[in-house]
Amino acid sequence: MGGSYVRGMARVVLTRPAGQERELAGRLAQLGHDVVSCPLIRVEPLADDPIDASRYDWLVVTSRNGAAEVARRLARRPRRIAAIGPGTAEALSAAGLPADLVAAESTQEGLAAELPNPPGRVLLAAAEGARGYLAAAVGADFVPLYRTVELRPPEPPAGELVVLASASAARAFGALRSDLPAVSIGPQTTRAAREAGVRVVAEATRHDLEGLVGAVVEATRRL
Repeated sequence: MGGSYVRGMARVVLTRPAGQERELAGRLAQLGHDVVSCPLIRVEPLADDPIDASRYDWLVVTSRNGAAEVARRLARRPRRIAAIGPGTAEALSAAGLPADLVAAESTQEGLAAELPNPPGRVLLAAAEGARGYLAAAVGADFVPLYRTVELRPPEPPAGELVVLASASAARAFGALRSDLPAVSIGPQTTRAAREAGVRVVAEATRHDLEGLVGAVVEATRRL
């Protein structure tokens, strides 16, 4: 453990891909935290060919990275777009693709439950190797947008608290066998973290930037 924790402030380790941590880092730094960037995953796009979603009633997007790839490759829009949570919806909106449905529970199960029954034709756009629950539940077609590559730093990051914003980052952090307590962005990330042996001390109630900031504030009060 480092020695930066003073009166509710902490050295906070961010694990998002390089460049994607800047907004969260800025918010935490404004609150007085010492922020350390230690990317534990890298995102690799899988293709450049256009996506024609015009035959679909719903296009389902399950992450910010997925939103970025959809924005880059979408040639023809579907009738409606669904986002797994507010962070994904925010990224879609910023790209000019506002979501018609944002799941109240940011999981595949939560989103599947909120789609109409029957939902019509559904295209699930997500990471390679993504969980298959939603595709099976609603009979969706699947287009893999990117792969997530786990990174291994030479030494585990030093700090008082680590922020995990995806299940893949949780698994990568677990592989380091660090004893840092963690803040998680949501239930799937929390589940992956605990399965990897990581101690989760706070989970964001909103699965976006504001939720992560709030969870860090809550966690640092307990340190």
